[in-house]
Amino acid sequence: MTNQNQHPLLESALAFRALHVPGRPLVLPNAWDAVSAAVVEEAGAAAVATTSAGLAWALGAADGDRLERERALEAVGRIARTVRVPVTADIESGYAADAAGVADTVRAVLAAGAVGVNIEDARHTRHEEGGEPLRPVAEQAERIAAARAAADAAGVPLYVNARIDTFLRGDGGVDHTLERAAAYLAAGADGIFVPGTVDPGTVKALVAGVDAPLNVLVGPGAPPVAELAALGVARISAGSAIAQAAHALVRRAARELLEEGTYGELADASFDHGALNRLLTRA
Repeated sequence: MTNQNQHPLLESALAFRALHVPGRPLVLPNAWDAVSAAVVEEAGAAAVATTSAGLAWALGAADGDRLERERALEAVGRIARTVRVPVTADIESGYAADAAGVADTVRAVLAAGAVGVNIEDARHTRHEEGGEPLRPVAEQAERIAAARAAADAAGVPLYVNARIDTFLRGDGGVDHTLERAAAYLAAGADGIFVPGTVDPGTVKALVAGVDAPLNVLVGPGAPPVAELAALGVARISAGSAIAQAAHALVRRAARELLEEGTYGELADASFDHGALNRLLTRA
């Protein structure tokens, strides 16, 4: 019998957690709006992950902590209402200036219907001004602990994926990454996301050194999923790559139409109008 006091997202959150299996990774072709999420789900994805960059671009903002929380999570809510699989939201560094604000963001994430978050340790504004590229470990751990506490208080085992940007920002190697990973896991993170490297030796060292499911970021030039699975990876994300590819098609097709007056770029790229409509009108 279902507990009447049980949070409505509990079942979805538990299902999403169970998808993180080292050697049998959860593969996430990241979406950025409701229709891309529906297409990803229709393609067979077990869950839908947002790309914060793609979502920001779709809302007319640049990536890098420039999008307002309310606008971002309104979009996440539309995605969650559109698909039937679990949704996890990339919330950049938490859409907040401090740990209390991160807790507010997590409460809003749950209200939107998502059961996972990515929280990164990059500091976009300060880095651009010449400061350190990553938040101090203690500060980031406090933010993760706030996210964990907010979800626990709501009764949802939110999957907190702590993103470590050491490789992406050129601010340390494996040892520094593992130090950060240990601190974030101790603060309440469930998984560790290390974008910026797909070198098999590095990935193997990270899998061995991280006491949690490891997430890597893939794109052209990365090893295939099967090879990363054999290394023990538990989650594989495309990040903004699919959104970038979609926008590249827009640019190529637009230029061809405007400059040549032809339509070749669209010949093999069209998604049937009726099929898209059906994806968005399911009962």
